[in-house]
Order: sequence, then C-alpha cells, then structure tokens
Amino acid sequence: MSGGRRRPLGPRGRGGAGAGGGGRTRRGGAREAGGGSAAAGTGARHRHTARAPQRSGPARGRRGCEMAADGSRGVLGLWLLAAAGLCGGVAAGKSPSCHEVRTAFQLRQIGPLKLVPDVPTAESDLQICQHRAPTCCTKKMEESYQAAVRRERTQSIQALNFELKYMIVGHITAFQEAFESLLRFAENRTSSLFETAYRPMAKEAAEPVKELFTDISLYILGAETTVESAVLRFFDSLFPLVYSRLINPGITDLSEDYTECLRLTRQDINPFGRYSKNMVTELSKSLWASRMLSQALSLGIEMINTTEHAALTKECSKALVKMQYCPHCQGLTLIRPCVGYCLNVMRGCLASVSELDAQWREYISTLEYLTNEMAASHDLEIALTGIRNSVNEAILHAQLNGPQLSATVDKVCGQPKQQEGNLSSDNIVPVKEATETQTFVMAHASLNNKRSSLPLKASKNDKSRSLKKISREFINYMKRSRTFYASIAERLCDGDLVMRDSSTCWNGEDVVESYTSRVVSNGLKAQTNNPELRVRGLDPLISNLIDKLQHFNQENIILK
Repeated sequence: MSGGRRRPLGPRGRGGAGAGGGGRTRRGGAREAGGGSAAAGTGARHRHTARAPQRSGPARGRRGCEMAADGSRGVLGLWLLAAAGLCGGVAAGKSPSCHEVRTAFQLRQIGPLKLVPDVPTAESDLQICQHRAPTCCTKKMEESYQAAVRRERTQSIQALNFELKYMIVGHITAFQEAFESLLRFAENRTSSLFETAYRPMAKEAAEPVKELFTDISLYILGAETTVESAVLRFFDSLFPLVYSRLINPGITDLSEDYTECLRLTRQDINPFGRYSKNMVTELSKSLWASRMLSQALSLGIEMINTTEHAALTKECSKALVKMQYCPHCQGLTLIRPCVGYCLNVMRGCLASVSELDAQWREYISTLEYLTNEMAASHDLEIALTGIRNSVNEAILHAQLNGPQLSATVDKVCGQPKQQEGNLSSDNIVPVKEATETQTFVMAHASLNNKRSSLPLKASKNDKSRSLKKISREFINYMKRSRTFYASIAERLCDGDLVMRDSSTCWNGEDVVESYTSRVVSNGLKAQTNNPELRVRGLDPLISNLIDKLQHFNQENIILK
C-alpha cells in the first residue's frame, strides 16, 4: 500500500527533527513514536542507506541509534528508539531487544511467552506481518495473534451489545412477570364470579377457568393455538355445568356420554348468544399484540447472539492482525491504527452484519406498533380483566333462554334423570320456574351484594399495573438504537483502538501522519472498493437471520 509511506530522509540539513521541507513526515513519525513507536528507527535506517555502507548486527543497531540521536537532536531521538524496545542495549554495545513486544504479548494474554524471540530475527515464513527489516514476530506468533483478534472482536461486539441485550432481556423478564401477575389476577377475578354468583357450579367450573387462562398464556408464548379455540373450548366445558346446575338444577345423570352430548349441542344451539363471540373478538387483538411482542423480543435476542458469534473470515482475521499486531513486529507496541484505516477494516469484517440495518429499523417500528397496540384501544389489562363480565353476561343469556334450550337439548340428548325433593338453598332459582326478568334481576342482585368484597382493581404495587410503563420505557430506548447496525464499525473504531488526538498513526505498512487510501462506506456492495480486504459474500447465518426479520416484519405490516 503506497498511501502515506515515509520518504527516505536526505542530508542532515533536510532530515533533522527541526528541519523544514522534506522533514514533515519525519517530524510526524517522531511525534507518534513519542507515544511508543519506533518510527525514528525506520528513519535512521533510511538515512543510513543514503550516507554509509550497510552494517550488520550490533554495529548496524548502534549506528541507527547514533543517527537517530544526532538527526533528532540528541536525547529525543535516543529516547524514541529506547521506548520502542529495539535500542535497549545498543548504546552499551548489545544486540537490539524484543523486550517491549514480549511485555505486550504477556499483558494481552496472547499466547505462551516462549513464542516471542529475545531479539529481532530475519523471519522468512511470516504470512501477514511481512517486513524487510528484522522482526520480533514468528509464524507461531501470527497464529496466536489471529486467535487473539477473533477473541477480542467477539468481546468488543459483546461490549457494544451489552446495553441493548440487557434492555431486551430485562424487558422480556419484566413483561413475563407483569403478564403472569395480570393473568393470576384475571383468573382469580373470574373464579370469584362463580364463588359468589353461581355457587352450585363453582367447584366444577374451577377446572375450565384454569384451562382457559393456561391456553391464553400458551398462546402468548407462541404455542400453536388460537384465541378462538381457547375461548370456545372453555364455553364447551361450561355449558354442561350451566345446563345441569343452573337451568335444570335437578339433573343427577351427568354421565360422560350425556356431558359430551351437551358439549356438542353447544356448538349447534349457541346457548351463550353473541357473548362468546364478543369475548373472542375482545381478546384476540390484545392477545395477538402480546404474542407478537413476545416473539419480537425473542427474535431480538437471537439477532444479538448471532452477531456476537458470527465467524470471522480468513481475510478479516488477517486484516485485523495486520492492523492491530503487525506494528508490534517492528517494536511499535503503542502505535494505533489511523481512523480511516480502522473503518475500512471493520466495515469489511462487518459487511454482513451491517446488512441487518434496513430490517433492524423496520423491526424497531414493529416493536413500537405492538407496544402501542397493547397500551391503546386494545389494552391487555382491560381485555383480561373483562373476561369475568363476558362470562357473566354469557351465563345470564343462557339462563334467560333456559326453556328453549331445554326443549332443544331434550330432543338431541334425551331426558336426563331428575332429583326429587327440595333443592339446595345455594342454587339459583331454575329458569323454568321463574320469568326471564326475575332470573336476570336475581343474578345481578347476587353480584351487587358481593361486589364490595371483590378485588375489582389490582393494587398499585401489582406488577401488572406497570405494564404500560415498562413498554413505554423499553420502546423509547429501542427507538434510540435504530442505527445500531449501521454504526457498529464506527463504534468499534471510536474507542482506544485508534489514534484521534495524535499527529501520527499506523496505516498497515508504516507510521504516517494521515491515512490516504479511500475510505469505503457500510454495506456489502461498498466493500468491492475496500483497499484493505476482500469480502466474498453474505454470511449464511446473517442471511438466515435477515430472512427471519423480513418474514416477521412483513407479517406485521399485513396485520397493521
């Protein structure tokens, strides 16, 4: 790569640290090395080529340090080389050292320390960090560096994802807790209807009520069922009880065959009128929104986990090593990549991940729609707590039409056995012996007498009461993360990884004042012009995830 490569220094009058003209890149290299680089060492090598025959071993090292000290006005040039660890013993007549490289290798826990040579060598089998000068790297070190960048890349993405993942997981937990609390409250409220107004069937009605709310819970969690089937199954189980305990309280023959006949008859004669269908309608929209929100949250976690553990391609792994660790081979353990260089590498490595951007934005819009559906006209709390009233109205309707229902049932299922003697005082007066108005008034009077003891509203501390607040806080945060996948490369390059305040940086080949190659944009198509690595195509795991997002978003667009 030619962009930003340093020019060989000329005579001392033009190559010194205080000189003008051709000394511009040299000054930049000296300032960068002040942060820990050995740029001055390279400069000394160029100067040496122009002025004297090449030396080898300690002699060449001593000469490089002397020239740096002379060309950079004494103390500064020698300090720069010493900071890089390659002149540690040169002034005393010793060989250059890889001490700083060993230290960095150990501190970053890259691999066994024995892999790092004590002094620079002329390593010939390096595949990534290929330099003409002696190097502190070996092929085994390159392999350790590749493992390190894969580990560090996963950790960096996990760090970026942490807040988003924490928010989604936290909302899943909060939503489940609030929903379970709301379900318990609604179930208890419905059960209390039978215990107060319809005591003759209260014990037997407990199981159908429990099954109804279990089916509702399973539906929201994504089970292959429908609200309609759950509600109609509940009324199928309820009708034999209403018929034999309220409409005809003297019936003693409740065999399995007779009970099943009543269940099947319910589907034909519709004893509960429009109230069963109204209950289906009222619950369907709110429960659908809750079900889709639950699926959306699970999909969000799947997205984060997939992007965290997406495999690095060989090209990406090599590019990351070249960007982060090849400077170490020259003793530049503190030099950082140029911003543009980092962006090119990260955008190339994350090209597939950035393709999630469009679907992620649509996903956020879907979340907003679903939370609004739950909190607006299709309020989940209102729908669930309203089950009690819907059931009561349905039972009253059946009682009012008791004579007609009995006539139809007798024709279909036959005459049931009747109990002789007085009925229990707990039983509501049979519809056959009372007018429709009397029955209606009696049932409502029973409810009104018990109303003061019923928990008609959840307590303020009940988690279900905070469902709206939880959803509102969650969607406000998620809306701020719309650009998460579009800006992930920038965020990775925005920390300690790059040099922003320094006048020099690493461009993949050398220490320069600025990165001069073209900086590509995000996305798979843009990587065609990426000068740092070749991107072959879309990651299969990411492609599968994009398909899931598209299906989920399109399904909700149709239903909006």
